[in-house]
Amino acid sequence: MSHVLHRNLNQEYPTAVKGDGPYIVDREGRRYLDASGGAAVSCLGHSDEAVAQAIKDQVSQLAYAHTSFFTSDPMEQLADFLIERAPAGLDSVYFVSGGSEAVEAALKLARQYFVEIGQPQRKHLIARRQSYHGNTLGALATGGNAWRRQQFEPLLINVSHVSPCYAYRDQQPDETPEAMGIRLAAELEEEILRLGAENVMAFVAEPVVGATLGAVTAVPGYFRRIREVCDRYGVLLILDEVMCGMGRTGSLFAAEQEGVTADLITIAKGLGAGYQPIGATLVSQRIRDAIANGSGFFQHGHTYIGHATACAAALAVQQTIESRDLLTRVNVLGEGLKARLNERFAHHAHVGDIRGRGLFQGLELVADRDSQKPFDASLKLHARLKKAAMAEGLMCYPMGGTLDGRQGDHILLAPPFILQESHLDEITTKLGRAIDTTLASL
Repeated sequence: MSHVLHRNLNQEYPTAVKGDGPYIVDREGRRYLDASGGAAVSCLGHSDEAVAQAIKDQVSQLAYAHTSFFTSDPMEQLADFLIERAPAGLDSVYFVSGGSEAVEAALKLARQYFVEIGQPQRKHLIARRQSYHGNTLGALATGGNAWRRQQFEPLLINVSHVSPCYAYRDQQPDETPEAMGIRLAAELEEEILRLGAENVMAFVAEPVVGATLGAVTAVPGYFRRIREVCDRYGVLLILDEVMCGMGRTGSLFAAEQEGVTADLITIAKGLGAGYQPIGATLVSQRIRDAIANGSGFFQHGHTYIGHATACAAALAVQQTIESRDLLTRVNVLGEGLKARLNERFAHHAHVGDIRGRGLFQGLELVADRDSQKPFDASLKLHARLKKAAMAEGLMCYPMGGTLDGRQGDHILLAPPFILQESHLDEITTKLGRAIDTTLASL
């Protein structure tokens, strides 16, 4: 019996022993094509020699130095790299160990900013239903997934949730995409006014929604209007790019494709590509200056923030992506993957929607295409599908609760940026077999 408290205590897991490009190999020699990057993490696959060497070099020189005593070259260099390429107005980087920590840091930075500038009454957060921002208590409270929140609700702070920008389900008859964006921005404005604009701290959103909706992009103009509403009332805009950022959608920051910047941007996953645990919060100059000119001290911290080895690994990852022009490849491969998914599933009786951007693609599964009726949640279709895909030698990211945290199923695909065209065919073929096998077993 394993003494590890695994995610699922009633499941046996294969033992991963080796990475080989976009594949993971288990103890029995079985190969799994990683079509989800784990959880949209492994953008360089599992055996990049340059990154591995950077880690070895850093460990041999300096593995770790606590940031209350020292800075380090890898941390400074990684911060410089990110800010040089970040959306306008972002000036500083706070390094943490993962996405949930990055969101927690963003929430605390937002709160401390308003305390520093003499507006301590601003405490309310607004986010969106069916969002996911992490599993620490602050991040979980901010997220709008009912199932993930349910048993921990008594421990969570009160956060308002407005509608997601989910055109497949929520665009009204005869409503244009642009009109939908205007309607949703007005809904945010109404919620700000309901809470009292002087009391609202920040609005939090994923530019492309990942785990809980499955690669849902916003309608054109939505985020520009959201930015305008936030600016009108002095509300900070926090963009959570933990899953959709760092090149996953075809640009280094997903916000670039929406034509907006933010006051705080959270990143992780593809930042270090899984080679070391790392995340970060990018901070606007006005927030940094408010703290620097006020107390001078961000009242927050973790033991492993700015970890030298993790920063060295992430810097090597980002330099590799840039030197190999992999963001161009993300766009080319993304178009190829979408074309294959459409060819295979556009007329499938139980695939209601195919969506996404770059190498961040999603399929929503439905019991009936015409009515968009979801499968009965008790079937746990997503869990069956994951098992069937693993049997095919394919890692994908199926999730349940797409509609409301309980009903609905989708599949998220977020493969490494290093794929060859043949891997796109392999993904589509194996996924098609897994879906058909699963549906035939119902």
